[in-house]
Amino acid sequence: MVTTRKVTLIDVAVRAGVSATTASYILNGRSAQMRISTDTEGRVRRAATELGYRPNRSARSLRTATTSTIGVISDFVASGQFASRMLTGASAAARLFDHLVLIGETEGDPDIEARLIQEMLDRQVDGIVYARLTSATITAPALLSQQRAVLLNCVDAGSSLPAILPDELEGGRSAAAELLDAGLTEGVYVVGEDPTPHAIAGKLRREGIETRFREAGHELAGVVSCSWAVHAAYDALDGWLSGGARPAALICLNDRTAMGAYQALAAHGLRVPDDVSVVSFDGSELASWLRPEVTTVALPHTELGALAVHTLLRADSARAGVIRVPMSVSRGGSVRGRGRVRHQARAPLGADA
Repeated sequence: MVTTRKVTLIDVAVRAGVSATTASYILNGRSAQMRISTDTEGRVRRAATELGYRPNRSARSLRTATTSTIGVISDFVASGQFASRMLTGASAAARLFDHLVLIGETEGDPDIEARLIQEMLDRQVDGIVYARLTSATITAPALLSQQRAVLLNCVDAGSSLPAILPDELEGGRSAAAELLDAGLTEGVYVVGEDPTPHAIAGKLRREGIETRFREAGHELAGVVSCSWAVHAAYDALDGWLSGGARPAALICLNDRTAMGAYQALAAHGLRVPDDVSVVSFDGSELASWLRPEVTTVALPHTELGALAVHTLLRADSARAGVIRVPMSVSRGGSVRGRGRVRHQARAPLGADA
Protein backbone atom coordinates (compact mmCIF):
# COMPACT_ATOMS: atom_id res chain seq x y z
CA MET A 1 0.00 0.00 0.00
CA VAL A 2 1.40 3.36 -1.03
CA THR A 3 0.90 6.31 1.36
CA THR A 4 1.69 9.95 0.76
CA ARG A 5 3.67 11.64 3.51
CA LYS A 6 2.10 14.83 4.85
CA VAL A 7 4.04 17.95 3.91
CA THR A 8 5.46 19.60 7.02
CA LEU A 9 6.49 23.11 7.93
CA ILE A 10 10.13 22.00 7.78
CA ASP A 11 9.63 20.88 4.16
CA VAL A 12 8.38 24.36 3.29
CA ALA A 13 11.28 26.00 5.12
CA VAL A 14 13.86 23.84 3.30
CA ARG A 15 12.27 24.57 -0.10
CA ALA A 16 12.27 28.32 0.62
CA GLY A 17 15.76 28.33 2.15
CA VAL A 18 14.69 29.77 5.51
CA SER A 19 14.42 28.56 9.08
CA ALA A 20 11.32 26.75 10.32
CA THR A 21 10.68 29.66 12.70
CA THR A 22 10.69 32.16 9.86
CA ALA A 23 8.34 29.99 7.80
CA SER A 24 6.01 29.64 10.79
CA TYR A 25 5.82 33.39 11.37
CA ILE A 26 5.05 34.02 7.70
CA LEU A 27 2.38 31.34 7.32
CA ASN A 28 0.70 32.43 10.56
CA GLY A 29 0.47 36.06 9.42
CA ARG A 30 3.06 37.36 11.87
CA SER A 31 5.75 38.57 9.44
CA ALA A 32 5.77 42.10 10.87
CA GLN A 33 6.92 40.83 14.25
CA MET A 34 10.24 39.67 12.77
CA ARG A 35 10.59 42.34 10.07
CA ILE A 36 10.68 39.69 7.37
CA SER A 37 11.36 40.98 3.86
CA THR A 38 8.77 40.86 1.13
CA ASP A 39 11.07 38.66 -0.97
CA THR A 40 11.44 36.09 1.82
CA GLU A 41 7.72 36.06 2.50
CA GLY A 42 7.05 35.50 -1.20
CA ARG A 43 9.48 32.54 -1.34
CA VAL A 44 7.85 30.88 1.66
CA ARG A 45 4.33 31.28 0.36
CA ARG A 46 5.31 29.99 -3.09
CA ALA A 47 6.99 26.97 -1.48
CA ALA A 48 3.87 26.26 0.57
CA THR A 49 1.71 26.42 -2.55
CA GLU A 50 4.04 24.26 -4.64
CA LEU A 51 4.27 21.59 -1.95
CA GLY A 52 0.57 21.68 -1.12
CA TYR A 53 1.26 22.49 2.53
CA ARG A 54 -1.73 22.59 4.88
CA PRO A 55 -1.24 23.96 8.41
CA ASN A 56 -2.01 21.82 11.46
CA ARG A 57 -5.02 23.59 12.89
CA SER A 58 -4.91 21.65 16.15
CA ALA A 59 -1.37 22.81 16.78
CA ARG A 60 -2.31 26.36 15.85
CA SER A 61 -5.22 26.27 18.29
CA LEU A 62 -2.87 25.33 21.13
CA ARG A 63 -0.56 28.24 20.27
CA THR A 64 -3.23 30.89 19.75
CA ALA A 65 -6.04 29.71 22.09
CA THR A 66 -8.45 29.92 19.13
CA THR A 67 -10.06 27.21 17.00
CA SER A 68 -10.81 29.24 13.83
CA THR A 69 -14.43 28.12 14.03
CA ILE A 70 -17.70 30.03 14.52
CA GLY A 71 -20.95 28.56 15.72
CA VAL A 72 -24.23 29.65 14.11
CA ILE A 73 -27.39 28.62 15.95
CA SER A 74 -30.77 29.37 14.38
CA ASP A 75 -34.40 28.36 14.72
CA PHE A 76 -35.54 27.76 11.12
CA VAL A 77 -33.06 29.81 9.09
CA ALA A 78 -31.10 26.92 7.55
CA SER A 79 -34.26 25.26 6.21
CA GLY A 80 -35.66 28.48 4.74
CA GLN A 81 -34.79 28.93 1.07
CA PHE A 82 -34.91 32.72 1.28
CA ALA A 83 -33.57 33.41 4.78
CA SER A 84 -30.77 30.88 4.35
CA ARG A 85 -28.93 33.65 2.51
CA MET A 86 -27.99 34.89 5.98
CA LEU A 87 -25.95 31.71 6.39
CA THR A 88 -24.42 32.22 2.95
CA GLY A 89 -23.28 35.69 3.96
CA ALA A 90 -21.98 34.45 7.30
CA SER A 91 -19.99 31.62 5.70
CA ALA A 92 -18.44 33.91 3.08
CA ALA A 93 -17.39 36.42 5.74
CA ALA A 94 -15.97 33.66 7.94
CA ARG A 95 -13.76 32.50 5.07
CA LEU A 96 -12.28 35.99 4.87
CA PHE A 97 -11.21 35.55 8.48
CA ASP A 98 -9.93 32.01 7.77
CA HIS A 99 -12.73 30.55 9.91
CA LEU A 100 -15.14 27.68 9.41
CA VAL A 101 -18.83 27.84 10.36
CA LEU A 102 -20.58 25.14 12.39
CA ILE A 103 -24.37 25.38 11.91
CA GLY A 104 -27.02 24.05 14.26
CA GLU A 105 -30.80 24.43 13.82
CA THR A 106 -33.14 24.13 16.80
CA GLU A 107 -36.54 24.09 15.00
CA GLY A 108 -37.75 26.23 17.88
CA ASP A 109 -37.08 23.59 20.57
CA PRO A 110 -35.47 25.22 23.65
CA ASP A 111 -33.97 21.91 24.82
CA ILE A 112 -32.24 21.39 21.47
CA GLU A 113 -31.12 25.01 21.57
CA ALA A 114 -29.48 24.57 24.99
CA ARG A 115 -27.70 21.39 23.86
CA LEU A 116 -26.45 23.04 20.68
CA ILE A 117 -25.08 26.04 22.54
CA GLN A 118 -23.30 23.77 25.02
CA GLU A 119 -21.93 21.67 22.16
CA MET A 120 -20.54 24.79 20.49
CA LEU A 121 -18.92 25.85 23.74
CA ASP A 122 -17.48 22.37 24.27
CA ARG A 123 -15.93 22.63 20.82
CA GLN A 124 -14.41 25.95 21.91
CA VAL A 125 -15.73 27.96 18.97
CA ASP A 126 -14.34 31.48 18.77
CA GLY A 127 -17.84 32.94 18.96
CA ILE A 128 -21.53 32.26 18.36
CA VAL A 129 -24.01 33.94 16.01
CA TYR A 130 -27.54 33.45 17.33
CA ALA A 131 -30.02 33.90 14.47
CA ARG A 132 -33.79 34.04 14.07
CA LEU A 133 -35.85 33.49 10.92
CA THR A 134 -38.24 36.33 11.77
CA SER A 135 -37.06 39.70 13.11
CA ALA A 136 -38.12 39.71 16.74
CA THR A 137 -37.45 40.90 20.26
CA ILE A 138 -36.16 37.98 22.31
CA THR A 139 -34.67 36.99 25.62
CA ALA A 140 -31.25 35.66 24.68
CA PRO A 141 -30.21 32.30 26.17
CA ALA A 142 -28.36 32.80 29.45
CA LEU A 143 -25.43 30.71 28.21
CA LEU A 144 -24.65 33.37 25.60
CA SER A 145 -24.31 36.23 28.05
CA GLN A 146 -20.82 35.15 29.16
CA GLN A 147 -19.59 34.35 25.64
CA ARG A 148 -18.48 36.25 22.57
CA ALA A 149 -21.79 36.28 20.72
CA VAL A 150 -23.85 38.34 18.27
CA LEU A 151 -27.62 38.33 17.76
CA LEU A 152 -28.71 38.13 14.11
CA ASN A 153 -32.16 39.30 12.99
CA CYS A 154 -33.22 39.66 16.62
CA VAL A 155 -32.57 41.91 19.60
CA ASP A 156 -32.66 41.56 23.39
CA ALA A 157 -33.36 44.90 25.05
CA GLY A 158 -32.15 43.53 28.38
CA SER A 159 -28.82 42.29 27.04
CA SER A 160 -25.59 43.99 26.01
CA LEU A 161 -25.07 41.52 23.17
CA PRO A 162 -24.57 43.18 19.76
CA ALA A 163 -27.58 42.83 17.43
CA ILE A 164 -27.70 42.95 13.63
CA LEU A 165 -31.11 43.83 12.17
CA PRO A 166 -32.60 45.04 8.88
CA ASP A 167 -33.68 48.69 9.04
CA GLU A 168 -37.41 47.94 8.80
CA LEU A 169 -38.46 51.43 9.87
CA GLU A 170 -36.52 53.10 7.07
CA GLY A 171 -37.69 50.33 4.75
CA GLY A 172 -41.29 51.35 5.46
CA ARG A 173 -40.42 54.94 4.63
CA SER A 174 -38.87 53.79 1.34
CA ALA A 175 -42.03 51.87 0.41
CA ALA A 176 -44.18 54.93 1.10
CA ALA A 177 -41.83 57.13 -0.93
CA GLU A 178 -42.34 54.94 -4.01
CA LEU A 179 -46.03 55.86 -4.02
CA LEU A 180 -45.67 59.46 -2.90
CA ASP A 181 -43.08 60.15 -5.59
CA ALA A 182 -45.55 58.79 -8.14
CA GLY A 183 -48.21 61.21 -6.91
CA LEU A 184 -50.27 58.54 -5.14
CA THR A 185 -51.36 60.29 -1.97
CA GLU A 186 -54.97 59.15 -1.51
CA GLY A 187 -56.64 55.76 -1.45
CA VAL A 188 -53.48 54.02 -0.21
CA TYR A 189 -54.02 50.97 2.01
CA VAL A 190 -51.66 48.68 3.91
CA VAL A 191 -52.33 44.94 3.46
CA GLY A 192 -51.32 42.51 6.18
CA GLU A 193 -50.96 42.33 9.92
CA ASP A 194 -48.19 40.21 11.46
CA PRO A 195 -49.71 38.10 14.27
CA THR A 196 -46.40 36.48 15.29
CA PRO A 197 -45.64 37.12 19.00
CA HIS A 198 -42.65 39.43 19.56
CA ALA A 199 -42.23 40.00 15.80
CA ILE A 200 -41.07 43.53 14.96
CA ALA A 201 -40.93 43.68 11.15
CA GLY A 202 -44.59 44.40 10.50
CA LYS A 203 -44.86 46.99 13.25
CA LEU A 204 -41.78 48.89 12.10
CA ARG A 205 -42.68 48.70 8.41
CA ARG A 206 -46.12 50.13 9.07
CA GLU A 207 -44.71 52.82 11.38
CA GLY A 208 -42.26 53.88 8.67
CA ILE A 209 -45.04 54.02 6.07
CA GLU A 210 -47.35 56.09 8.26
CA THR A 211 -44.56 58.47 9.31
CA ARG A 212 -43.49 59.14 5.72
CA PHE A 213 -47.08 59.84 4.65
CA ARG A 214 -47.61 62.24 7.54
CA GLU A 215 -44.38 64.07 6.73
CA ALA A 216 -45.79 64.61 3.24
CA GLY A 217 -49.04 65.96 4.71
CA HIS A 218 -51.15 62.86 3.98
CA GLU A 219 -52.69 59.91 5.80
CA LEU A 220 -53.11 56.28 4.86
CA ALA A 221 -56.65 55.39 3.87
CA GLY A 222 -56.68 52.28 6.06
CA VAL A 223 -55.51 48.72 6.65
CA VAL A 224 -56.77 45.45 5.21
CA SER A 225 -55.97 42.95 7.97
CA CYS A 226 -54.81 39.45 7.13
CA SER A 227 -51.94 37.10 7.94
CA TRP A 228 -48.83 37.15 5.76
CA ALA A 229 -49.89 34.37 3.39
CA VAL A 230 -51.11 34.21 -0.22
CA HIS A 231 -54.52 32.65 0.50
CA ALA A 232 -55.20 34.88 3.50
CA ALA A 233 -54.44 38.02 1.51
CA TYR A 234 -56.57 36.86 -1.41
CA ASP A 235 -59.56 36.07 0.81
CA ALA A 236 -59.32 39.35 2.73
CA LEU A 237 -59.00 41.49 -0.41
CA ASP A 238 -61.62 39.51 -2.34
CA GLY A 239 -64.20 40.17 0.35
CA TRP A 240 -63.14 43.81 0.66
CA LEU A 241 -63.28 44.46 -3.08
CA SER A 242 -66.60 42.65 -3.33
CA GLY A 243 -67.97 45.28 -0.97
CA GLY A 244 -67.13 48.01 -3.47
CA ALA A 245 -63.70 49.14 -2.29
CA ARG A 246 -61.51 50.63 -5.02
CA PRO A 247 -58.00 51.49 -3.77
CA ALA A 248 -55.50 53.60 -5.66
CA ALA A 249 -52.56 51.69 -4.21
CA LEU A 250 -51.71 48.83 -1.86
CA ILE A 251 -48.62 48.47 0.31
CA CYS A 252 -48.34 44.75 1.07
CA LEU A 253 -46.26 43.85 4.13
CA ASN A 254 -44.52 40.95 2.35
CA ASP A 255 -44.25 39.37 -1.09
CA ARG A 256 -46.66 36.52 -0.31
CA THR A 257 -49.30 39.07 0.58
CA ALA A 258 -48.56 40.85 -2.69
CA MET A 259 -49.18 37.65 -4.66
CA GLY A 260 -52.58 37.25 -2.99
CA ALA A 261 -53.32 40.89 -3.76
CA TYR A 262 -52.45 40.46 -7.44
CA GLN A 263 -54.82 37.49 -7.67
CA ALA A 264 -57.68 39.28 -5.92
CA LEU A 265 -57.29 42.40 -8.05
CA ALA A 266 -57.30 40.32 -11.23
CA ALA A 267 -60.42 38.48 -10.08
CA HIS A 268 -62.18 41.84 -9.87
CA GLY A 269 -60.97 43.08 -13.24
CA LEU A 270 -58.39 45.49 -11.79
CA ARG A 271 -54.99 45.76 -13.45
CA VAL A 272 -51.59 46.45 -11.87
CA PRO A 273 -50.45 49.23 -12.16
CA ASP A 274 -53.04 50.85 -14.46
CA ASP A 275 -55.84 50.63 -11.90
CA VAL A 276 -54.01 49.86 -8.67
CA SER A 277 -50.32 50.34 -7.82
CA VAL A 278 -48.66 47.79 -5.52
CA VAL A 279 -45.53 47.94 -3.34
CA SER A 280 -44.26 45.05 -1.26
CA PHE A 281 -41.49 43.95 1.12
CA ASP A 282 -38.85 41.18 1.35
CA GLY A 283 -37.34 41.04 -2.14
CA SER A 284 -37.88 37.28 -2.34
CA GLU A 285 -37.79 35.29 -5.56
CA LEU A 286 -41.57 35.36 -5.46
CA ALA A 287 -41.51 39.09 -6.23
CA SER A 288 -39.86 38.45 -9.60
CA TRP A 289 -42.51 35.88 -10.56
CA LEU A 290 -45.35 38.39 -10.48
CA ARG A 291 -46.36 40.16 -13.70
CA PRO A 292 -45.74 42.99 -13.74
CA GLU A 293 -42.86 42.37 -11.36
CA VAL A 294 -43.70 43.95 -8.03
CA THR A 295 -41.68 46.82 -6.59
CA THR A 296 -40.34 45.44 -3.32
CA VAL A 297 -38.21 46.68 -0.43
CA ALA A 298 -35.65 43.90 -0.12
CA LEU A 299 -34.35 42.28 3.04
CA PRO A 300 -30.51 42.31 2.97
CA HIS A 301 -30.12 38.72 4.19
CA THR A 302 -26.62 38.14 2.80
CA GLU A 303 -25.36 41.45 4.18
CA LEU A 304 -26.91 40.70 7.58
CA GLY A 305 -25.09 37.39 7.87
CA ALA A 306 -21.77 38.83 6.73
CA LEU A 307 -21.99 41.79 9.11
CA ALA A 308 -22.83 39.48 12.01
CA VAL A 309 -19.55 37.60 11.50
CA HIS A 310 -17.52 40.80 11.04
CA THR A 311 -19.02 42.18 14.24
CA LEU A 312 -18.40 38.92 16.11
CA LEU A 313 -14.71 38.75 15.25
CA ARG A 314 -13.72 42.39 15.57
CA ALA A 315 -11.96 43.48 18.75
CA ASP A 316 -14.60 46.01 19.84
CA SER A 317 -17.61 43.74 19.27
CA ALA A 318 -18.83 44.20 22.85
CA ARG A 319 -19.51 47.89 22.13
CA ALA A 320 -21.24 47.37 18.78
CA GLY A 321 -24.80 47.89 20.10
CA VAL A 322 -27.65 47.59 17.59
CA ILE A 323 -26.66 47.83 13.93
CA ARG A 324 -29.44 48.33 11.40
CA VAL A 325 -28.70 47.35 7.80
CA PRO A 326 -30.37 49.36 4.98
CA MET A 327 -33.05 47.72 2.84
CA SER A 328 -32.76 48.47 -0.88
CA VAL A 329 -35.68 49.09 -3.24
CA SER A 330 -35.97 46.70 -6.17
CA ARG A 331 -38.28 48.60 -8.47
CA GLY A 332 -40.49 46.58 -10.81
CA GLY A 333 -43.41 47.75 -12.92
CA SER A 334 -46.14 47.70 -10.28
CA VAL A 335 -46.29 51.44 -9.53
CA ARG A 336 -47.91 53.71 -12.08
CA GLY A 337 -45.37 56.07 -13.60
CA ARG A 338 -42.33 54.44 -11.95
CA GLY A 339 -39.78 52.49 -14.04
CA ARG A 340 -37.62 49.54 -13.10
CA VAL A 341 -34.35 50.25 -11.27
CA ARG A 342 -32.58 48.89 -8.21
CA HIS A 343 -31.30 51.16 -5.44
CA GLN A 344 -28.41 49.47 -3.63
CA ALA A 345 -27.50 50.37 -0.07
CA ARG A 346 -24.31 49.58 1.80
CA ALA A 347 -24.37 47.95 5.19
CA PRO A 348 -23.33 50.46 7.83
CA LEU A 349 -20.22 49.99 9.93
CA GLY A 350 -21.48 52.03 12.85
CA ALA A 351 -24.07 51.30 15.51
CA ASP A 352 -27.29 52.99 16.54
CA ALA A 353 -27.21 54.84 19.82
